[in-house]
Amino acid sequence: MAVVEMKRIHVYALKNNRKKILEMLQRRAVVEVKAPEEDGGDPGPFSKTDTASARQTFEKNAQLIVNAVEVLDSYAPYKKPMLAMLEGRQGINARQYEETAAAAPELNKIASRINALGKRIIDQQAEIARLESQIDALKPWMSLDVSMRTIGTSATSVFIGTFPEELSEGDIKTRLAQALPEISGIEAEVVSTQPQQTCAFVVCLGKYGIKVEAALRGMGFTYPAAPSKTPPPERVEELKKRIQAAKEDIAAAEKEIASYGDRRQSLLFTADYYTMRADKYEVLGGLWQSPHVFYLTGYVPAAAAPKLQRDLEEKYAAFVELETPGEDEELPVRLENGFFGSPVESVIEGYSLPGKFEVDPAKVMCVFYYVLFGMMLSDAAYGFLISLACGIVLLKFKNIEEGLRKTMKMFFFCGLSTMFWGVLFGSYFGDAVDVVAQTFFGYGAGMPKEAIPSLTPPLWFAPLDEPMRLMLFSFLLGIIHLFAGLAMQIYQLCRRGKYLDALYDSGFWYMLVGGLIIALVSTDMFQDMMSLELAIPSIVTTIALVFAAIGAVGIVATSGRESRGVKRFLKGLYGLYGVSSWLSDILSYSRLLALGLATGVIAQVFNMLGAMAGGGPVGVVLFIVVFLIGHVLNLLINLLGAYVHTNRLQYVEFFGKFYEGGGRKFEPFSAKTKYFKITEE
Repeated sequence: MAVVEMKRIHVYALKNNRKKILEMLQRRAVVEVKAPEEDGGDPGPFSKTDTASARQTFEKNAQLIVNAVEVLDSYAPYKKPMLAMLEGRQGINARQYEETAAAAPELNKIASRINALGKRIIDQQAEIARLESQIDALKPWMSLDVSMRTIGTSATSVFIGTFPEELSEGDIKTRLAQALPEISGIEAEVVSTQPQQTCAFVVCLGKYGIKVEAALRGMGFTYPAAPSKTPPPERVEELKKRIQAAKEDIAAAEKEIASYGDRRQSLLFTADYYTMRADKYEVLGGLWQSPHVFYLTGYVPAAAAPKLQRDLEEKYAAFVELETPGEDEELPVRLENGFFGSPVESVIEGYSLPGKFEVDPAKVMCVFYYVLFGMMLSDAAYGFLISLACGIVLLKFKNIEEGLRKTMKMFFFCGLSTMFWGVLFGSYFGDAVDVVAQTFFGYGAGMPKEAIPSLTPPLWFAPLDEPMRLMLFSFLLGIIHLFAGLAMQIYQLCRRGKYLDALYDSGFWYMLVGGLIIALVSTDMFQDMMSLELAIPSIVTTIALVFAAIGAVGIVATSGRESRGVKRFLKGLYGLYGVSSWLSDILSYSRLLALGLATGVIAQVFNMLGAMAGGGPVGVVLFIVVFLIGHVLNLLINLLGAYVHTNRLQYVEFFGKFYEGGGRKFEPFSAKTKYFKITEE
């Protein structure tokens, strides 16, 4: 269906045009470059160039600039628009690209300078923290007027340190006297005390120094870890001056960094430029090159191939050869659908791209996707809000990224489907219109509640009043969805000329399942249970049972056709057992009933809660608050539920009938930029 046809391209060109050709291919993003296969023979004059070193240099430069921008944003904050994600990347043409290439060395130096300034700020902040910790350590010693490194004089020994408990001068002297009763003249001064620490100054005659030190250590005495050379007050002043100098240095560095704020965009584009060059050198390393010629091969979409061939030959005198790939060649897959089908391509990619011989299911799947999603949410007001929001985004943000654009389109169509089902089921924020009319405008006053006609009657029926009817319709829609999957399988097989396989693997299942469904619907028990009144002629039921029997026999006879004898028969019976999976698949569509009812019930509950205070001013305020909070929550929760379960019905039930996937995504050589979008013109 919409799997893009690929051509194999071979390009032979002069080596001096290599840079320009690769840059053109990178900007156009239409060629997936494939390294030529090595067959082990003599490559002649051709060889590959080791570009790892150059590529690493470009990657390093790109990361250097990204780091510089992060530093710049810390000190010259960039105010991002609230909806920056929807703005998309700014487009840059070839001329601007060349200008950036010329300015790259200068911007690289600026980035290095910004990073150096950022490192200096970090180092100075660490230095300030270190100096402040030294000041904190000196605070208990502020009353000491001598150096903390003082050890005494020629006649005395001095001990400056701390005890691990709170002690007074008397306590210290008493303990020393008890430990050294033979020594007198020991003096002690308490510099400061804390609950678990005492800073003290102890002095004694020099001849007793060793004994006194031993006694002090027995009391838990320790010397300061980093004693100051000058008296603590002087040392603290010195440290404060150094802190002030560090702060001034930080302020100067921050000011200089902020001065580069107007270069932010240029820096980001230069980062993209280096990223592009790194990608180009990665491709360059896989090319065959001789002293004068290089060779490039890969895949290109057939629609883009003629123009690319013409441009390469006219601009660069290259020899370009296009060929149709062989049937056994594994081709990259690129999907291309119209306005209605392209939005669900991301859903398909989330499962797997079409494998070899498979078709793109997008154009068939999108119809069911939108219908099933809308039926699960099924509220006209919710659908209007979804479509309105997505429509505004699509109209206002023209440069939005393609992937996000497709997602917005998908939800736009899902919103339209939700509006459609909401009108059919008569749901507009649940029953909000009726609740507002009855609570605040007296609509239906004096009438029994069940007799009040709705202001928003359903065009079809109200699911909350007829849940069995909705369940029956859900199963019917599910059967159509599953049969569409079988039709896709038939199409794929017939496309390859496997007409008998189409009959064996799909046709017999149509007969069996379709016949059983008609026979079931014609029974009185089923019609009573579902409140149906269908007059199905007995001949139709008989024909349906005959078709079901033919289908069953056909499945048993052909499911194990690759085997022989008893094994074939057993495989056939096992294949027939697959009818049970059809039952579970059809029952899976009951989630349409569950989610559709859940949306309506929750909406009505919030409307009822909001109207509990009546129609006065307080009631109006309460209703508005409950309405806004309740319906926003209901919309978000059920929007997520509808998205998840719609995907599940596609992946498990629909794809399970015909689709395996396994295709490899088309990855063209392109400008994989993060901040800007490179354009050819």
